[in-house]
Amino acid sequence: MQPIGRRPTSYDVAIRAGVSQSAVSRCFRPGSSISPMTRERVLAAAREINYRPNAIASGLITKRSGLVAVIISNLTNLYYPEVLSELTRRLSDRGLRVLLFTLDLESDVDAMLDHVWRFRVDGAITAARLSLAQLQEFAANRVPVVLYNRIGEGEPVPSVCCDSVAAERQLVDQLHQSGHRQFGLISGPDDNTVSRERIRGAMSRLDALGLKAELISGAFDYDSGRIGLTELMERTRGQIDAVICANDLMAIGAIDAARIDLGLSVPGQVSIVGFDGVGPAQWGSYQLTTVRQPVGRMTEAAVNMLVERIEEPDLPAEVRSFAGQLLPGATARLKLG
Repeated sequence: MQPIGRRPTSYDVAIRAGVSQSAVSRCFRPGSSISPMTRERVLAAAREINYRPNAIASGLITKRSGLVAVIISNLTNLYYPEVLSELTRRLSDRGLRVLLFTLDLESDVDAMLDHVWRFRVDGAITAARLSLAQLQEFAANRVPVVLYNRIGEGEPVPSVCCDSVAAERQLVDQLHQSGHRQFGLISGPDDNTVSRERIRGAMSRLDALGLKAELISGAFDYDSGRIGLTELMERTRGQIDAVICANDLMAIGAIDAARIDLGLSVPGQVSIVGFDGVGPAQWGSYQLTTVRQPVGRMTEAAVNMLVERIEEPDLPAEVRSFAGQLLPGATARLKLG
């Protein structure tokens, strides 16, 4: 029995289990080779003396912190809690822990990075835009990084993304084929790359169809969707019959503006669509027509790519793109089939 007042160590476990200290270390290190019989002896001894491995001490030995920085923007609201939950679970399965950094704006990354380096993270997954200089800073600190739902600008970067351009083009085609001709768009923040990609996809397809669209800048939140829909109708004297929002929360705001503020029927007089497929968008009073991102597959790919690069830092950059799924709902007149 270890003396009262002293925390049990791996050495105490090794003595009690009758194994080497290295065997104890392997038992608590994910992916290490150890026989089932030895593992059970070590775990039984650890339970008997209430031993818990010291992550900090292990990090001193392995030269790793076991921490992964996850950088997201507060403006991503309803969508990223699901992403964060999936990332946390998948990283935990790999023996890694999340160190969360949140930004008010994507342009605030520089100030945040100073804090990231202090924790000596093993890697990072970022759902915020990184400039070339910031990417070079990651390389200088020897911290592998994977971009989530973004791609590198000007230089290859390991990235996982949903093909927003193709999804928006599909939305435009479905609306056009269903008879819509007067389009309005509500974008996200100007510095948000995801919003820019989605709006670019919609605008390019509308241009190809010979159609023009009114564009309102939003902020990815409910209020800007509600205000944006009202402004679109005022600009066009109520002529718009289809509104494409860069995310679901703005689409929900736009639906309420149409029904409550303007007395319009959705989708009878105006169709409204979003993007992301968040839970509230499917509530009975909305049943939003939207595009669902494959969050499970995207987070799995992001974690796999990062862990591979923690183990092999010289792996080349790659981009894994996933198709979104159109979810027809009750807020758009679509002729599917």
